[in-house]
Amino acid sequence: MDITSKLDGLLKNAIEFAPKIVMALVVLLIGLWVINNIVSFLGNAMEKAGLDKDIRPFLKSLVGVLLKVMLIFSVAGIVGIETTSFVAVLAAAGFAIGMALQGSLGNFAAGVMILIFKPYRVGDLVNLQDEMGHVQEVQIFNTIIKTLDNKTSIVPNGLAISGIITNLSTEEVLRVDLNVTIPYAQDFPQARQVILDAVKKTPKVLSDPAPFVGIEEFDSHNIKLVVRPYAKTEDYWDVYFETYTNVKAAMSSNNMKVAYSEGIELGDIGA
Repeated sequence: MDITSKLDGLLKNAIEFAPKIVMALVVLLIGLWVINNIVSFLGNAMEKAGLDKDIRPFLKSLVGVLLKVMLIFSVAGIVGIETTSFVAVLAAAGFAIGMALQGSLGNFAAGVMILIFKPYRVGDLVNLQDEMGHVQEVQIFNTIIKTLDNKTSIVPNGLAISGIITNLSTEEVLRVDLNVTIPYAQDFPQARQVILDAVKKTPKVLSDPAPFVGIEEFDSHNIKLVVRPYAKTEDYWDVYFETYTNVKAAMSSNNMKVAYSEGIELGDIGA
């Protein structure tokens, strides 16, 4: 008899509670659909308004999170959960999650700093934590970089701003740093003129500032020369490789002696 009465009570409660559950599910599904459309509309509106493309993903994510939190509160109220108790539970859970995700919160704060002070923007060629490439997106927690060898690198924002940031897109013109070595027996004025002529004939090398060739150091076996052409930022790598190619061809055609012990060395990027 007791079991029957308990079953009757459970059934009665289920019948009374079922409409609330169904209504909550309907509101949840419709709410998520509406939120997705709002976020999509917001993204299109920001793009048409010409809002900085660096900040669009951040704002879309932030608006989406806030709207979903509001939706959860609404669904909880429909089900019958007291919002005051629900807020207390969420606050406690948020505190625990925050303690566990201190690094992520630091990355979030760093992302805000990047969006405010803009040490780099979407499309810039940068070097972050020894990862060189073009910035694809500045997200809430990470910066997405497409490296020069066509790989995707995800750099946490906290790491990005904690080290040296080299932004190669802030200037229109970059100096391309190259090195060539010649033996002591090679006549330097001849070598300088041959290399300089080859540099000047390289496509996309700028005439102003003028390219420069000089002696950097004397080592135990040969003379190390610096070769310094200038190029527009977008032409940097074309000039880098084409200059080496033209210098090698010019040295060969002029029967110049080559420092076989060390050969041609790769240079570093210089501004």
